[in-house]
Amino acid sequence: MHKSIVKIGHISIGDGTIIQDNVILGHKINGKIIIGTNSFIRSGTVIYSNVNIGCNFKTGHNVIIRENTIIENNVLLGSNTVVDGNCTLGSNISIQTGAYVTAYTTIEDGVFLGPCSVTTNDKYMEANVKLKGPTLKSGARIGANCTILPAITIGDGAVVGAGAVVTKDVYAGDTVIGNPAISIKEYLKDRFT
Repeated sequence: MHKSIVKIGHISIGDGTIIQDNVILGHKINGKIIIGTNSFIRSGTVIYSNVNIGCNFKTGHNVIIRENTIIENNVLLGSNTVVDGNCTLGSNISIQTGAYVTAYTTIEDGVFLGPCSVTTNDKYMEANVKLKGPTLKSGARIGANCTILPAITIGDGAVVGAGAVVTKDVYAGDTVIGNPAISIKEYLKDRFT
C-alpha cells in the first residue's frame, strides 16, 4: 500500500484493485467506501464517504466522487470529472474528461457522456430549492460540451449532439441538436419544407 494514500473510515477494496499515490478515500471516521475487484484509481482522485463502487471501475486523474453515490460495474470516469453526491450510475458507463455530474443525477446502463458535458439540478438558482438532477436512460449518448438542465429525462438510446443545451425531455431513440436542443427531425422538416 502506498504511503501517500489517505484513508478515513471503513474502506473495503476488492482484489486486483490498484490505487495510485495521492488518493484520498473517505472524509468521515464512521463513513464507508466499497470499491470492487479489478479497479484502477489514478492519482489525485478523491472519493468521499458512503460511496459504493462495483467491479472494473476506472478513473482518470483528479476525479472527485462525492458522498452517497452508487456506481455499478465497468464504469470509466475520465480525468477531472466530478460526480456530486447522491448520484446513481449503472453499469457499462463511459464519462469522459472534464464532465460534471450534478447531485441527484441518475445515469442508467450503457450511457456515454462526452467530454466537458454538464448536468444541472437547480432550476431557479436560489437557496432552499429542492434539487433534482436529470435522468439519462439506458444507452443514451451525450456529445461533448452539452448542458442538460434540471429534471430532464434523456430517453433510452437517445443522442444529444455536441454543444446542445437540453431544456426539455428527449424521447427514446430521438436525436437532438442545437441551443435550445430540438429533434433533428424537426430541424430538417423546418429547413426543407
